[in-house]
Amino acid sequence: MHKDKWVTDDFLLDKPNAARMYDYLLGGYHNFEIDRLAAKKVLEFYPDARLASHGARAFLRRVVNFLVEQGIDQLLDIGSGMPTVGNVHEVAQKANPATRVVYVDIDPVAVAHARAMLKDNPNATAIQADARWPDKILSHAEVKALLDFSQPVGVLLLALLHVIPDDREAHSVVRVLHDALVPGSYIAISHGTYDEAPPEAIEQMEKMSARTPTPGKYRSRAEIQRFFEGFEVVEPGLVYLPLWHPEGPDDVLLDEPERALSLGGIGHKVK
Repeated sequence: MHKDKWVTDDFLLDKPNAARMYDYLLGGYHNFEIDRLAAKKVLEFYPDARLASHGARAFLRRVVNFLVEQGIDQLLDIGSGMPTVGNVHEVAQKANPATRVVYVDIDPVAVAHARAMLKDNPNATAIQADARWPDKILSHAEVKALLDFSQPVGVLLLALLHVIPDDREAHSVVRVLHDALVPGSYIAISHGTYDEAPPEAIEQMEKMSARTPTPGKYRSRAEIQRFFEGFEVVEPGLVYLPLWHPEGPDDVLLDEPERALSLGGIGHKVK
């Protein structure tokens, strides 16, 4: 199996990784044969997977641009995955070069690549940490060096909470982050949902998820909405990703947004 120079021999590549599968579906190159095979299997029972992946990337871009427009100049991206085209720091720093960005992921391959990519960028870094322990993320030396939590911060939890299957644990993550943020901060969440998915796709997706290091749990709209408790949800609320601040009539899956199988929104901490 070919491995790039940033992948050392101690990395375990015995299971497909959701972040690298996503990279492959986006047309990226930072994935391995085991990831490509798994992604192709997903395409067999969910042919919209590529479109949904591009739709999710477009949602990220719109979210980041929105946050920068609100004056947010520091971003914490938890569960950032494999850096690929249109990274958070690229979008944010294009709009405001002074924006500081910290990426957090549990996958050492994703973090190693991100750190290599960011080595000449003083306003961005990546750390390896488990999203289930947000206190450790918030107290991490590199996070504290780059982000000032006495000022508003934008937190991104994109396609993250559905890989924390325990409801109590997932809600605890959001509560800890909420309590650490000052008024004026924002939290962006996207989350997979089976509300309008074909039953056969649900079964296959769950089987595929169980084979990865981060098996997930898709939730209903009502369950996802609960993650925004304590925040004022920005219009248009919690919607299928293509419907959140669309840019034009040619946006991916805009005409059939439920095919994205993912809901998203932004919460504003007002007080």
